[in-house]
Amino acid sequence: MNGLALAYLGDAYYELEIRRYLITQGIRNVGKLHTEKVRLASNEAQASIMNYFLSLEILSDEEIDAYKKGRNKSHNSRKQMDMVTYQQATGFESLIGYLSLIDEQRAKDLINLGITFIKQGGYNG
Repeated sequence: MNGLALAYLGDAYYELEIRRYLITQGIRNVGKLHTEKVRLASNEAQASIMNYFLSLEILSDEEIDAYKKGRNKSHNSRKQMDMVTYQQATGFESLIGYLSLIDEQRAKDLINLGITFIKQGGYNG
């Protein structure tokens, strides 16, 4: 499967897991749910999480390949975002999409690690 198809899947999977996490935290106000979801699932947050994973050197060679496969080389990134952040976020989504297909528990473990990183101030978006 190509990287962008994996990123397409990973984007949806990650957002669903973020929404599940927020609901389990007892947040019931829809506005607060949305604000927190955007903070945890923004491209900037995803890029920060990916950089964190890479700095920890916790990804297998196959996982790094899935990340690299998804780094969109397009020049159509959002105007308010630099190309590197966009590529890292797309790569993160590709990694999550890949793992959701081959090892869903690993996908969830990495998502939880990323949430913990963000909640501890790894990204303050």
